[in-house]
Amino acid sequence: MSRRNFVNKRMTEETLEAIPSTDPAADTADSAANSAEAKALPDAAAISQEEFDRLKAERDSLLDRLARLQAEFENARKREARERNDFRDYAVAGAIEQFLPVLDNFQLALKSTGSTEQLRTGVELIVKQMEEALRALNVQPVETVGTEFDPRVHEALEMVEKPELPDHQVFDEVRRGYRIKERLLRPALVRVASNSQQKEA
Repeated sequence: MSRRNFVNKRMTEETLEAIPSTDPAADTADSAANSAEAKALPDAAAISQEEFDRLKAERDSLLDRLARLQAEFENARKREARERNDFRDYAVAGAIEQFLPVLDNFQLALKSTGSTEQLRTGVELIVKQMEEALRALNVQPVETVGTEFDPRVHEALEMVEKPELPDHQVFDEVRRGYRIKERLLRPALVRVASNSQQKEA
């Protein structure tokens, strides 16, 4: 190769290197690199001591507020539990207070030296007193004898054939049931009439 050809080839290569690339991928890569450098500059730059102190004070304030909120929540939870226990204790105390006179009369009846009839009369009075105490607490007996059997409030001890009574009518109460307002405390234990003639009709 002659010296002239060598010089021309060298000049062509230098000229091509100087021309910007038209490859889109290369342009994108260069742009991303430049953008990353631009974004890295603020991170790399150290923040001022004043800004650092402000952020630190803000963080400490938030942590302190969080700790106080947690303490307030814990105190509120303990207070609510204590008030609930106190309310239950007062409710139980109010109920017991109604029955203390009944207990007193039972103890007097046990000490009594009267006749069997007198003792029976005394017990009947105590039962009435007990029923009054229950009424004061909104406790009502479940209706039984003469009503239709209701599985929601009655528990059948047995079914007895009774042609003279309507089918499924309660004719005997074995154990009284009670409810407080609309809530059933315990069902009444009853005997229920069965009328096969009425079923056939």
